[in-house]
Amino acid sequence: MAEFVTVDSPDADGVAVVRIARPPLNLFDTQVAREVAAATASAARDSAVSALIVYGDERVFCAGDDMAELSALDPARAEAMAGDLQSALGCLARVPQPTVAAIAGYGLGAGLELALGADRRIIGDNVKLGLPQIRAGLIPLAGIRRLTGLIGPSAAKDLVYSGRFVEPDEALSMGLVDEVVAPDDVFAAAQRWARQFHGGPARALAAAKAVFEAGPHGLDRARTEWAGLFGTEDARRGTASYLADGPGSAVFTGR
Repeated sequence: MAEFVTVDSPDADGVAVVRIARPPLNLFDTQVAREVAAATASAARDSAVSALIVYGDERVFCAGDDMAELSALDPARAEAMAGDLQSALGCLARVPQPTVAAIAGYGLGAGLELALGADRRIIGDNVKLGLPQIRAGLIPLAGIRRLTGLIGPSAAKDLVYSGRFVEPDEALSMGLVDEVVAPDDVFAAAQRWARQFHGGPARALAAAKAVFEAGPHGLDRARTEWAGLFGTEDARRGTASYLADGPGSAVFTGR
């Protein structure tokens, strides 16, 4: 049984929720990393899940890395755990369903790195974001590439090299987050975004996500994913419906 991370079963709209609860700050250590990775993998395998929200609570998403754990590492132990930790921080990108990080309070360090793997980031207008690892003599383990893709190399270097906090307005303007709402509305806003995928073309959504994740190899991956969709029931239904009634009229099965 997980101690710090739980998965809410999908609701009537197919929205599941991974909740991080390691009070008071939801600091990210190796145990939380393992539990988050396992929780997201479980949701990814569930055909009833059409979208996934990752959330802490109304006070904090994740205030960063557990420095007490990191301060005890030597190079050999750090190297041994780096691969698993890096994989866990990127787990949202491997979920085939659309994912959204609902961020309240703080999204720092490993917490922001985790959120960078989501398809959408929604924050409260009082949230503090940042990658302050440089101030501990470290670097982000998993977030630099994704951050660079989102906001460009110059802005990414500024955030990583300085370790500074980013205010909500700046985060939105630079593309680090997608939506800023009142603090009490963060989870509800994530639900609204996630619910749009209920009854949608799950196989096509997963294919599109795989192409985005392929990065520089996206053109090659797009050919493979595009061709594969012609063997799905959804594509047969969707193309026939489009011809007969126009876009938006198909009833998809996710197969």
